[in-house]
Amino acid sequence: MPDIHPTAVVETAALAADVAVGAYSWIGPEVRLEAGVCVGSHVSLGGRTTVGAGTRIHPFAALGQPPQDLGHSGGRSELVIGRNNMIREHVTMHAGTARGSMVTRVGDNGYFMVGSHVAHDCHVGDNVTLANNATLGGHVSVGDFTVIGGQSAIHQHVRIGKHVMVGGMTGVGHDVIPFGLVWGNRGRLIGLNSRGLARRGVSTAEIAALRTAYRRLFRGEGLFLERVAAVAVEFQDVASVMEIVDFIRGVTVRRLCQPQNRDAA
Repeated sequence: MPDIHPTAVVETAALAADVAVGAYSWIGPEVRLEAGVCVGSHVSLGGRTTVGAGTRIHPFAALGQPPQDLGHSGGRSELVIGRNNMIREHVTMHAGTARGSMVTRVGDNGYFMVGSHVAHDCHVGDNVTLANNATLGGHVSVGDFTVIGGQSAIHQHVRIGKHVMVGGMTGVGHDVIPFGLVWGNRGRLIGLNSRGLARRGVSTAEIAALRTAYRRLFRGEGLFLERVAAVAVEFQDVASVMEIVDFIRGVTVRRLCQPQNRDAA
């Protein structure tokens, strides 16, 4: 039977047998909490929200509230949160909209630090970290193992690839290639997230191939799309490089984040 504090309000929500709910929290009628979810005090869980097994939610988080979208006219949109996430104090995550997929989706094993925000229709991958007060605008996608530094903001509809590092206090207005390292008042590529890749066990040879491909893309001769095509041929057997190529060729409404100048690449 769930362990629910006497001051908590739990409506007709679906709670696994070992869920814990702290003092003065509110769990709405369409919320689903899977096995081992721990909800701290003063938490608000509303809307059609699912929280995956093992996730821990700290005080004053507000999850599943309606989107901050002036065009939103209601509808049964959702927030789906994966397994084993750490959601710290004052984190907010909003449900989707009809102009998106109607679903805001967060993967597994994420770490969402104090005050971070996941807006409507975002798709956040696995093992993602949002540091304190990092903010995702609506319709943002974030790849696996990406870290968004504190006080940073990602513009709506931006795509962030896998294994990206966004430095603190960075505004990102353009798509960021997988494995990229971005920093600045208006975020620019300053290289590859080589240190992060090494920590995750990526081989020295693969990192070297990524560096060579990066130089070809951002410092090579000719038009950019010509360089992309050449890299696709030269590195067709290197899966990580081809991830970058496929990302660049993907459908998007934003431009690609690039170095401030070609010499800095």
